[in-house]
Amino acid sequence: MEELYNEYIENITKLKFKFRRDFIDTIEWSEQLIFILGARGVGKTSLILQHIQETYGLSKKALYISLDDLSLANYSLLEIAKYHIQRGGTHLFIDEIHKYANWSLELKNIRDKIKDLKVVASGSSILEINKGQADLSRRSVVYTLPGLSFREFLNIELKLSLKSYELNDILGNHTEIAAEINQKLKPFQHFEDYLKFGYFPFYLENKKTYLSKLGNTVQLILESDLALTERLDLAKVQKTRKLIYLLTESGPFQLNISKLAAAVELDRASVLNILNALHRSSILYLGHAEGRFYGQLTKPEKIYLGNSNFLYLSKRNIDKGTLRETFIVNQLTQKHQLTIASKGDFIIDETHTIEVGGQNKKYTQIKDVRNSYLAVDDIEIGLNNKIPIWLFGFLY
Repeated sequence: MEELYNEYIENITKLKFKFRRDFIDTIEWSEQLIFILGARGVGKTSLILQHIQETYGLSKKALYISLDDLSLANYSLLEIAKYHIQRGGTHLFIDEIHKYANWSLELKNIRDKIKDLKVVASGSSILEINKGQADLSRRSVVYTLPGLSFREFLNIELKLSLKSYELNDILGNHTEIAAEINQKLKPFQHFEDYLKFGYFPFYLENKKTYLSKLGNTVQLILESDLALTERLDLAKVQKTRKLIYLLTESGPFQLNISKLAAAVELDRASVLNILNALHRSSILYLGHAEGRFYGQLTKPEKIYLGNSNFLYLSKRNIDKGTLRETFIVNQLTQKHQLTIASKGDFIIDETHTIEVGGQNKKYTQIKDVRNSYLAVDDIEIGLNNKIPIWLFGFLY
């Protein structure tokens, strides 16, 4: 297995990173078993390799392996872990863990039998830690890495160090915060770019081919991640593609399960299961109504695409209202619970009501609602309960 170290050292030596995400500092790396989950393309591999480079350099105390590597087919994870610890290793980083058939059982064995080895495993956001052959939910710490926020996009593009804000800070002090940020940049010079291509870090490779690569990423999620974890056959993968395409053409999609099932030629239960899988994969966000219990087979109130970039895959005129709401849903749900409101658009953490619109949006719909706010497009600085929409991109 010495070739594993040689390849690892060679890869670490070549690494050059264009930016560093704050998320790396939120992880408690000293835990014995850590999962870093996230949608394909959000930068899980880069985050792990950057941490290894910063913390261990070329030391063989750490070993990184990717289960995409066919050369690993001859070894079990337990065998690799034992080999690593015998040679003085202390940390094992395993990428693409969802591609390993018995991942949960192997990780349980490593954790139980090799107490001194700390393991970090990354995988698809579809991966359900508590549903493997061995329930690891109580034996591990789970982090979910989102795509880039608008704040992170600005930091990368403008080489700044803008900080994030808690929701209560934005709701209570947005005028002062927005004024301070506007002294450093003009948000709307960059907001449209972010909505179109700023969510996934691979936009840095080539902005002109970004949407093509984004389409390929969605296809890989369906054909690889979803097919593997949800056992979708090729026919269902193709129907799922059609379902996503239907959703890119309309929205926020108020769901009629029967019509949607008929359009993609699947039964109701299959459609709901696929929608939930797409929600976990971050391709979709399923919005449920306030105050209602919901489960796997409960019809969502509304469906949004997982981030605004996906709306551009249809290559059609995009409704501005849909674009705004998709942005708000994406940025807020990384740290907060969101439900569909009966008055207004959304309720945040069962406390704050928010209505989304253009600069001329009025309080009419939410005038009698406590703790209610407008998230308004096309304004740089807001006043009272009228908050510029772009500022919600500073929540993480």
